[in-house]
Amino acid sequence: MQLNYFGSLRLIMGLLPSMSARHRGHIINISSIGVLTNAPRFSAYVASKAALDAFSRCAQAEFSDNGINFTTVNMPLVKTPMIAPTKMYDSVPTWTPDEAADFVVQAIIERPVRLATRLGTFGQIFYALAPRAYEIMMNTAFRLFPDSPAAKGMKGRAEAQAQPSSEQIAFASLMRGVQW
Repeated sequence: MQLNYFGSLRLIMGLLPSMSARHRGHIINISSIGVLTNAPRFSAYVASKAALDAFSRCAQAEFSDNGINFTTVNMPLVKTPMIAPTKMYDSVPTWTPDEAADFVVQAIIERPVRLATRLGTFGQIFYALAPRAYEIMMNTAFRLFPDSPAAKGMKGRAEAQAQPSSEQIAFASLMRGVQW
């Protein structure tokens, strides 16, 4: 919450007065596909990103007549040094930093209210229409993928070099960019 919500909020609140005075501005919040897909195993992280999403939706209503736009980018999993310790991510499809940068550039140019992948949008719609079926699917995914050593309290220990199963690879390919 300190970084993903309170830090972002402090920066936004510091910029809003000057944007309001100029009647112009654009705030882009980098959120997560997990907010749209309800990614299991990441509930605390997703909650911090969802808090910023909710703030942005409310603030947009407050500032839209003042020429200030808010865009939420629901970013999928990106292959960065942050995910490197989780060796399973070596075998699942992720976005490259260039793809992520292009997504942010698209947000800057187009200024949509939300920018998400088709998969993220599909997850949000699926959940809205059939929440129980979606819950079962996500629980299946949760059980399909093991906890990382860090989640097991084994910080600093190397992960077992077991190759992902064909089921894991197939599921991760279908759900490209979702954290498991």
